[in-house]
Formats: sequence, structure tokens, C-alpha cells
Amino acid sequence: MKKKVLTFLLIPILGFISFQSCEKEKEGENERKVSSHGSSESHNNGQNCMSCHKSGGSGEGWFTLAGSVYDSTKANPLPNATIRLYSGPNGSGTLAATVEVDNRGNMYTTESINFGAGLYPSVEGSSSTQYMSTTIASGECSSCHGVTTDKIWTK
Repeated sequence: MKKKVLTFLLIPILGFISFQSCEKEKEGENERKVSSHGSSESHNNGQNCMSCHKSGGSGEGWFTLAGSVYDSTKANPLPNATIRLYSGPNGSGTLAATVEVDNRGNMYTTESINFGAGLYPSVEGSSSTQYMSTTIASGECSSCHGVTTDKIWTK
């Protein structure tokens, strides 16, 4: 009698555990990842985050915007800055997205961003804001910055 009761209780428990692990390991799902001030979960400062953090990539989450921010010397990561994307130049127009930079100088998000005809980024530090004079149609910041153009920086 005790064996039957144990078997009966064990099957529903194992079925639940098995179901939960399948949910977490589902292939093709995008894991929500968003950088924030004070966080230190990021890595590989200065590299193109989206070479791994994309659908089918080895990184967790499919980033829509990602990159690294530096101080005015362009040698040291700048923690806790803020990236804003606007529809107009120099912080004009509609604010389309805001992403916080973490303690390691990296920013990233898996949140949906409508780049439309292009967005103008700004990077805000504790004492200054820098504006990009041209639009971006992709959030792959480190694919150009630090490679073919200057690093993203502010004070």
C-alpha cells in the first residue's frame, strides 16, 4: 500500500519538474536582459555584443541595442551613464528609448526598439551629454565605435 501511494505522488512531482526544465531550456526563446545603473553582470567591454547576443548566438538574450561607454580619456569604461535615442538631432523630437549603462561601462537591452528612419543617440554622464550627429538604424554600437569610429564617451 505504501509503495502505491509513493509512486502515485512521485509521478506528478516528476512530471512537474520535467515540465519546468523544458520551459527554461526552450530553444529559440529570447531571454529578457536589460542593463541598469549599479549592475555588474556584463562582460567583454568594447567588443561587439551582438556578435553573440543574437538569435542563434551563444549569448543569453538577443540585444536590440548594446555597446560600451568610456570616460573622456577614452581609456576607461564609464559606469552609470545613460543612453537615450531620439527621433531628432541633439535631443530633439520624440524620445524612443532610454538604456542605463552598468558599473562596467556596458549598456544593452533586449527590449524592442523601433529604429524607423533612424534615431539620434545621446550619451549622458554625470557632467555632460554627447550627441551623435547622424542617425543609427541598428543598435550594434560597438560594431563601429572603437573600430572604424571613435569610442562612445562622455564626462
